[in-house]
Amino acid sequence: MLTPSSFQCEVGGKTLTISTGKLATQATAAVTVTYGETVVLVTLGVSTNPREGIDFLPLTVDYEERLYAAGKIPGGFIRREGRPSQEATLASRLTDRPIRPLLPKAWRREIQIIITVLSVDQQNDPDILAIIGGSTVLSVSSVPFAGPVSAVRVGYINDEYILNPTLAQMEGSALDMVVASTREKVVMLEAGAKEVSEDVVFEAIRFGHEANKAIIDLQEQMRQAIGIPKETTPVQDFSLEMAACVDPLLQVKLEQSLFQADKVDREQWMDDLQAEIAGKLGEQFHRADIAAYIDDQVRKLLRSNILERGRRVSSRALDELRQITCEAGVLPRTHGTGLFNRGRTQVLAITTLGSTRQEQQLDGLGIEETKRFMHHYNFPPFSTGEVRRLGSPGRREIGHGALAERALLPIIPREEDFPYTIRLVSEVLSSNGSTSMASVCAGSLSLMDAGIPVKSPVAGISIGLVTGDDGRFATLTDIEGIEDNYGDMDFKVAGTPEGITAIQLDIKLKGIPFAVIEEALARAKKARFQILETMNRTISTSRVEVSRYAPRMYKMKIDPDKIGAVIGSGGKTIRTITEVTKTTIDIEQDGTVIIGSTDEASARKAIEIIEGLTKEIEVGTVYTGKVTRVLAFGAIVEILPGKDGMVHISELAPYRVANVEDVVKVGDEVTVKVIRVEDGKIALSRKAAFEKPGESAETRPPHTAPHPPPTHRPPMSRDSDQRPPRPPQHRGFPDRKPYP
Repeated sequence: MLTPSSFQCEVGGKTLTISTGKLATQATAAVTVTYGETVVLVTLGVSTNPREGIDFLPLTVDYEERLYAAGKIPGGFIRREGRPSQEATLASRLTDRPIRPLLPKAWRREIQIIITVLSVDQQNDPDILAIIGGSTVLSVSSVPFAGPVSAVRVGYINDEYILNPTLAQMEGSALDMVVASTREKVVMLEAGAKEVSEDVVFEAIRFGHEANKAIIDLQEQMRQAIGIPKETTPVQDFSLEMAACVDPLLQVKLEQSLFQADKVDREQWMDDLQAEIAGKLGEQFHRADIAAYIDDQVRKLLRSNILERGRRVSSRALDELRQITCEAGVLPRTHGTGLFNRGRTQVLAITTLGSTRQEQQLDGLGIEETKRFMHHYNFPPFSTGEVRRLGSPGRREIGHGALAERALLPIIPREEDFPYTIRLVSEVLSSNGSTSMASVCAGSLSLMDAGIPVKSPVAGISIGLVTGDDGRFATLTDIEGIEDNYGDMDFKVAGTPEGITAIQLDIKLKGIPFAVIEEALARAKKARFQILETMNRTISTSRVEVSRYAPRMYKMKIDPDKIGAVIGSGGKTIRTITEVTKTTIDIEQDGTVIIGSTDEASARKAIEIIEGLTKEIEVGTVYTGKVTRVLAFGAIVEILPGKDGMVHISELAPYRVANVEDVVKVGDEVTVKVIRVEDGKIALSRKAAFEKPGESAETRPPHTAPHPPPTHRPPMSRDSDQRPPRPPQHRGFPDRKPYP
């Protein structure tokens, strides 16, 4: 059992502390990482025996958010954490991506890293500490690991780079970049930006890489102090006997099969070739070994052709894009659609607009509690010609959706300018490389088709990499699926004509030099402008109006002190308004009211009601209201939702009324005039509502009799079926309903 110990260094003006030996002592390795008052526990578990029947590195990274860390109780009925939030899934991926390339590919024993967030100060994000902790537990363990690796967050505020800015500072930052690196090279990048230049991004990467060196030194100190010897790194070797038998069967057939312009044809040729060889040698060698050897030969052939001959599988130049086509307004009833095709990659993006009350509620450890713009990414099996079970979105879908959302967010108008909740869904209909960047392009088309006043269109592209043993390298614009599979890098860059809005870098090497990053950024910029040019030929600016099927939003301002009058007791008033007008009504603390409706007349009616509720009731104003109660001495009339007034019996008619119900009944609509307001009580008059201009009770001609003389009729017998005569209809009262 380790003796508790701690190691510290300064990072961005704060102390970073890595401690071990106190918590989770039965784990293979465990550390707590503290920065400010944010604390994460990172544990490592390694299985004893290899996992049989797999041909990949079995690494799992789990990020566990505990809401007690921020002093919160989970929402929902059961009041405990459930499935990981989107933020937790993204944090898991953020830790996995820089660590995986530094582990041996032939390792087959299960490796599990669990990050548990114990404390959050809502100033220092725990996701950076998770990467540092994951690297540390691997460094001090016996697992062969080509680390340490470290990560920092870089902001760009007022033309200055800020190391590990607080969450509050990030609100004013033009750049939010995570830089993960070893001592010599960059391993992973993740960034969102507000249209910054390639030069700003490149210098931010250098800045972050330099800052990582102090944290790497700290991990090296821990490894020397408490680390245990590393196990032998496993290596995958192929039988020389099998290679001698397979190579003659491959010969020129492999090149013929690989260099097909179309993905479907290429895959069919490759499958046929593998089946042919397995049929001839399947009894002599294991079929899985034959398949692995052929796969290795495909990898070598593809890479050598790119490095030595500049030849790609599709015969494109290294900096050439596939054919691109775009469409907008594809579906008839959706609020906005965009279809983007790049070679065999096809994405359909659909925009839906809703009221601000439909914002997503966030139940996480961050500061933000709602989200107004959402992008969701779906990757069904038919997009790659496969058959598999459909389920909830996996880590890949969540990660790609978040990347495209980050790329599009800078062009979304502010809520003050466009008071809608926006949901964008990207349906991947066909996949052959970089569907996340195709989602950015399709999403941009869809947003403009929906009439959202975006700042400018956004496009994205992926840049690949192939390296040689002699230090040579080649960057590839617009990589296809096979180039992603056998290549060394997937560098996604999205942006507008003004600059970069999102970056994601994943590699399979133990790091890449700055020369590769610089060239990749230049290639991505050139390709982005080419794609934007094609997109602009389809739709270059947002539609003038939103779809006729989308709700219209109307904004008005009321006195914040009057918000209670609109909401009413227990929300009764606002519910009544929405039910009567069939609208949505959202009220903010500053008195901003947003009314949503697909029918303008309904929205105007709701506006009139709210205006009536919030303005002062003035003497002399005429209203049409509904009788809600009848009393012996008068009637209560609701002139506005939640506002009642009394019509005294003497004010019901310009003659003496003996019985209130002789004139009005509950449910009648009546026109009344405000004659007095005292201490919040409203006195109404029905007879005054129909006075002629300049006329008053004093100047009105008096009635000579309360009723016109009745017509003489003979008395009715008791068993006569004759009905009593109807009371006469008094003229001058259009609100009076006929007596039944």
